[in-house]
Amino acid sequence: MSWDITGIGAVSALGSNPYEIFDGLCAGCSGLGPLRAFDAAKYRARCAYEIDDRAGPEPDEPFRASRWLRAAVGQALADAGLEGIGSRPVLVGTTLREQRSAELWWRQGTEFSSCDLHFGPTLRNEFGTPYSYTFANACAAALYALGMATDMIELGQADTVVVAGTDSITESAFGSLDRVQNRTPEALRPFDRERSGMLMGEGAVAAVVQRSGTATAGRVHAVVRGVSMSCDAHHPTAPDPEGIVWAVQDAYRRAGVTARDIDLVMLHGSGTQLNDEVEAAAMCQVLGDAVEGPLLTAIKSMTGHTLGGSGLLSLVMAALSLQKGVVAPVLGLNDPIEQARSLRLVRGMAATADLAVAQVNAFGFGGINAVAVLEKGA
Repeated sequence: MSWDITGIGAVSALGSNPYEIFDGLCAGCSGLGPLRAFDAAKYRARCAYEIDDRAGPEPDEPFRASRWLRAAVGQALADAGLEGIGSRPVLVGTTLREQRSAELWWRQGTEFSSCDLHFGPTLRNEFGTPYSYTFANACAAALYALGMATDMIELGQADTVVVAGTDSITESAFGSLDRVQNRTPEALRPFDRERSGMLMGEGAVAAVVQRSGTATAGRVHAVVRGVSMSCDAHHPTAPDPEGIVWAVQDAYRRAGVTARDIDLVMLHGSGTQLNDEVEAAAMCQVLGDAVEGPLLTAIKSMTGHTLGGSGLLSLVMAALSLQKGVVAPVLGLNDPIEQARSLRLVRGMAATADLAVAQVNAFGFGGINAVAVLEKGA
């Protein structure tokens, strides 16, 4: 069984729709800028990949994650030729939910209710959807939501599901990360020897997923061949190489492909010391002697780590790469780590290639792994 992606939407530091973001990635643009949401003087890191859309005099404002979610879902519905959500379920992956709004309520007394932590009210008010679910599965959340959407369609619970992800930077998460990283990153540089850690990004992403052959309008951006989801519970923060290998191989099995069929890999690429080494080593093990091997990239080098939605953002960018035959480079990758030297990482400038099948990785704390396999759409 397969599932069609018939509509896409996204907002990030690189642009206000998927095509702006994709063009920015391929041009090697960076969404990095000075930290604006709160007082940077309190922290070692002074920059992030923020969306600069605050309208008022205050340095930050509430409900930005919800605002971007509405924008991304609206784009995806319009792209799919759907007039509204109706009774279709919406599955939202996130890491922090509306935690930033709760912080602003605590600090400034801005209006906030505990119901605002999940995204049901904002989706119901904007689109009238009666069925929405918020999943906080760390950095793999939105790809988990995609896997659950395909399960719902396969089980006959829905013909169409909207999958989304959204997160805004919170001071508590930024501060925690700032204190636990040994070095202070000035940019997120996946798989480079001089990488010094992860920096947060912001944004939202959405995709309309439909049972193959049931789309009534619009084109099929890509076909989801299979999604693997696992939690190996190896360690609270350290990834397990065998857990990642298992997740990738399970995705291949579900998709009916082998390593030799993969033309493009969208790496998780968080820019941290251990995660990059483990992911690169795992990919080398999985790909083995797969002819020349696929092209690989990591878009967090330009978007920052967009947390719960990052996997789905990579998937939407993979769908556009398959359509256009262009793969964005890994920005700042000058000297690859030893574990990645045998991989065909795209460096310097975008690469062109004939692409048919893509793999998307998303890995989170606690051994939460999600891997999707996509095929080029019609």
